[in-house]
Amino acid sequence: MAVASTHSDTDVERVVKYTASVDVEKRAVAEAHLINTTVRNISWKGATVTVKDRETKLPKNIIENVEGIVEAGEICALMGPSGCGKTTLLNMLASRPPPTTSQKTEGSVLVNGSTPSRAAFREMTRFVEQDDALIGSLTVRETLAFASRLASTSALPRRERIARIDGLLDSFGLREQADALIGTPLRKGVSGGQKRRVGVASQLITSPKILFLDEPTSGLDSAASWEVVNYLKGVAKRNNLIVIASIHQPSSSTFNLFDKLLLLSAGKPHYFGPVAAVTAHYESLGHEVPLHVNPAEFLLELVNIDFAAHRAEASQRLGQLQAAWTASPRAKDLAAAVADVEAAAGGRGAAVVAQVDDVAERKPSMPSLVLTLIHRSFVKSYRDVVAYGIRLAMYTGLAIMMGTVWLRLDADQASIIPLTNAIFFGSAFMSFMAVAYCPAYLEDYFQFVKEKHNGLYGATELIISNFFIGIPYLFLISIVFSSISYWLSNFQPTATAFFTWVFWLFLDLLAAEGLVVFMTSLFPTFVISLALVAFANGLWMSVDGFMVQPTILNVFYKYVFHYWDYQKYVFENMMVNEFADRVYACARTGPGEGDCMWQTDLADQCLIRGQGVLDQYGYEPGYMGKDVGIMMGIIVGYRIAAWIVLKLKK
Repeated sequence: MAVASTHSDTDVERVVKYTASVDVEKRAVAEAHLINTTVRNISWKGATVTVKDRETKLPKNIIENVEGIVEAGEICALMGPSGCGKTTLLNMLASRPPPTTSQKTEGSVLVNGSTPSRAAFREMTRFVEQDDALIGSLTVRETLAFASRLASTSALPRRERIARIDGLLDSFGLREQADALIGTPLRKGVSGGQKRRVGVASQLITSPKILFLDEPTSGLDSAASWEVVNYLKGVAKRNNLIVIASIHQPSSSTFNLFDKLLLLSAGKPHYFGPVAAVTAHYESLGHEVPLHVNPAEFLLELVNIDFAAHRAEASQRLGQLQAAWTASPRAKDLAAAVADVEAAAGGRGAAVVAQVDDVAERKPSMPSLVLTLIHRSFVKSYRDVVAYGIRLAMYTGLAIMMGTVWLRLDADQASIIPLTNAIFFGSAFMSFMAVAYCPAYLEDYFQFVKEKHNGLYGATELIISNFFIGIPYLFLISIVFSSISYWLSNFQPTATAFFTWVFWLFLDLLAAEGLVVFMTSLFPTFVISLALVAFANGLWMSVDGFMVQPTILNVFYKYVFHYWDYQKYVFENMMVNEFADRVYACARTGPGEGDCMWQTDLADQCLIRGQGVLDQYGYEPGYMGKDVGIMMGIIVGYRIAAWIVLKLKK
């Protein structure tokens, strides 16, 4: 190809590595893509983030006038004391939405000297969280494979995607762990350092040009930290990748792996430039790094005044250090370099943006994304017992307990109240125990947050896939529970009545799981979501018609909660299913005589028509179709409510 001679040897290595198994024509297309979307640098100037001070209510800068430039193949560290604004600056550089509407940002972030569109910037960048969300029941290879399928790489031939995955496994030293699980609370997986490498590799599968990492070494020992950063450095050099990582108190060996350093304190820049030159800068200011002392620790102590004995003096010294940096030749050279990049960009930066926008158009379709998410959730569901395995075991135990407590109830009036109690218990507690789904959905939620920020998919795909993956498992749970408890308790012994019971129990579980998804999306904290789901189910149990009959229920609860309580429709139709077509014997007081607790038209035969029981609740048969429609509306309504919550959340 004529254009091939214009790019670097590193680009050639990338093309060869990822397209070795592709035919010549497809290889040429892939090579042209890599060439035309080469990112040479990222720069920022005047980066300022302002929030409203909680005490004074006045604007307060948490990041102030920060500049920097990082070239392709370089790895840059954002370092500073806790609370200095590292993560805030990283989020701004990554164009992530602010956590609150009161947070305002100023300044510009340029790629090749030009401002890319939001879609283009998303396509060329990836962000790795401090606590990177990974699905523990997937293997390392599956994690990369699903990341590939959710991204624009799904448009590539399957062999090329596999080649990319294999290349990343080799690049990050994960070949031997390729088939190992990430790890769940119940099943041990890969180590912490390997998990961090998997998190980074899963973002690199889409061949981004810029990678942002928030505390990639947090929680790791010095050896594992060095390992992670060393792999990052190698990948950046080989692939002309730009890496910007916030980091807290690295070891000296890890610190020296970085090419550039941006040192912050109180939101202001104190140094930007080569790591190798930072000690010379501070020596020129009279702060020499002592022998045998980690330079990173020395710098952090120097710009940290949180624990200073004399805070006023320390603040004054910190201000002098910051002013010295602003007036330094290196700071002036940095400002000139950023300006030169922007001035020299011309149309070249815009060309990159146009190329990336073309790639963005080849993203997977919504049906393709939904199917991929369903596939991933299916793998998780049968491997991770927390998802449905524990619930199935729990419901099976509940069925055995219910069936043996309400054991073989006779068709007489003494069994009517126990049968009513059993109907309530079977429906209400099946719904209540759906709280066990909270931890499994939380894992999906945090995975969604990460992948949404990286532009892979949105709330629609998550809600649809989550709904469909639950259907077969909830139906299986309904069948297993009913097969045990229904016949042991001796409910109406007909196949039609049995499958009607199963159907309503299935709708009950669908609605209950929808409630869990809605509440957990609204408050994605385990304890809070668990408490809210439990409270909501307690409310539904109180007003569903069993505790207080609908005919005498308080007007407020009847019209505010009762009619959109899904347990109400389940309990009502299970009662109709049991009593509408069944007859019960009265207590015999003598030959041909009996004492009937419910007076119906069969009293002269010492029998009770089941409708007499239903009359106390105001229930009539013949409304099943309408009630099914209402239940479907409630089930879909919970999912739509969860979708709205996810769409509105930033």
